[in-house]
Amino acid sequence: MTSAHVMAPPPEIMTVGALRASGHTYRPLRVELRENLLSALANGTDPWPGIHGFDTTVIPQLERALLAGHDVVLLGERGQGKTRVLRSLAGLLDEWSPIIEGSELGEHPFHPVIPASRRRASELGDDLPIAWRHRSERYTEKLATPDTSVADLIGDVDPIKVAEGRSLGDPETIHYGLIPRSHRGIVAINELPDLAERIQVSLLNVMEERDIQIRGYVLRLDLDVLVVASANPEDYTNRGRIITPLQDRFGAEIRTHYPQTIEEEIAVIRQEADLVAEVPEHLLEVLARFTRNLRESDAVDQRAGVSARFAIAGAETIAAAALHRATRQHEEVGVARPVDLETAVDVLGGKIEFETGEEGRERAILEHLLRTAVIETARAHLRGIDSRGLVDALHDGATVMTGEQVPAADVLAAMPILGESDLYDRVAERFGAQTPGERAGALELLLESLYLERRISKDSAAGETVYG
Repeated sequence: MTSAHVMAPPPEIMTVGALRASGHTYRPLRVELRENLLSALANGTDPWPGIHGFDTTVIPQLERALLAGHDVVLLGERGQGKTRVLRSLAGLLDEWSPIIEGSELGEHPFHPVIPASRRRASELGDDLPIAWRHRSERYTEKLATPDTSVADLIGDVDPIKVAEGRSLGDPETIHYGLIPRSHRGIVAINELPDLAERIQVSLLNVMEERDIQIRGYVLRLDLDVLVVASANPEDYTNRGRIITPLQDRFGAEIRTHYPQTIEEEIAVIRQEADLVAEVPEHLLEVLARFTRNLRESDAVDQRAGVSARFAIAGAETIAAAALHRATRQHEEVGVARPVDLETAVDVLGGKIEFETGEEGRERAILEHLLRTAVIETARAHLRGIDSRGLVDALHDGATVMTGEQVPAADVLAAMPILGESDLYDRVAERFGAQTPGERAGALELLLESLYLERRISKDSAAGETVYG
């Protein structure tokens, strides 16, 4: 398989005769996926780039399902990466695949399935023109909505073709829907339970007999599609909104989950977040721990889950706060600092569903769990560092002011002089802080941890914080 990130040009073969002479062979879709997956595994190539935290759980199950040729449904709460996993399946397809030029269903030149294509193949023989379809065009995604119709997914009689003189019984009067048009490709249906039950019924023949039924007509099309879907397990198992016969058609049901380690959570944030300023790794760790604390809190409705998008949006928010400060204070580089974490709490509360009875306490719960994440991160990195010199200086009357609009240089200048102590350098070294913005952020985290340990005081008002 060629890397999905560098698109090679399509082959220059333009007729069936030339394609046959080239030695090309026809492979059904599931054989193509199976052989390409096995080739990647044998060569040590990662078939699932950008997928974090599923290496020993979801991915082995998915690989076994593909090797077995099964249709797949992924069950998991929101923000667990189900859609990303489904989209990654396209990387297992051949980069370029031949199709009959002009075919509505993108049929393979050696295996036409609709009457019009079979007729053209018979008439033109080796001169039948072909085109090439990229793997990205063979993956189709549909968000299931209550207003989705059978015509959208399967097809319907085209009144224009009937008006042109064709009879209703003529297969060529059919306007094909999304699934037939995905012939020789992958169809992904997101949030499958949201499809009305009568629409789910229309999928039964597609997934088992591989034919389609439209207004009483049964068309044997020998469809070659892989149907994959995502669903929330609450919808799937409790409310029963996927009909039992359709549930039975899926050969594999795979449960997804949230990242199981802090490192995996950080990797997801770093990969997915579009950061407009620098966000040091320790702040991503705070957000990762914050998210995990929410997932473990009794005050949060865990049936709804806490999406990975929560931490991603948090990282993007504190990066935006850093850029805002850098622009207004004429700093050369925007670097996020712990003081920016409060801006994330301000805008992310709506992403969390709290348990009944927690009304009015939402902000307090978020702030408490954020403080817990900060102190956990500080302890993980500052263990063994003696901060008594800084604590004594603050007890003797020194103060350090920071805030959303306080430049990093001002924070560094306000830090008490500790004589020959190398405390500040040791803290910066622990966090890999080199620039003024990074050093200010590291020292802010030290100050905040000392406050949370009740060793110093803190006063906050009007966007400014004073440690003393």
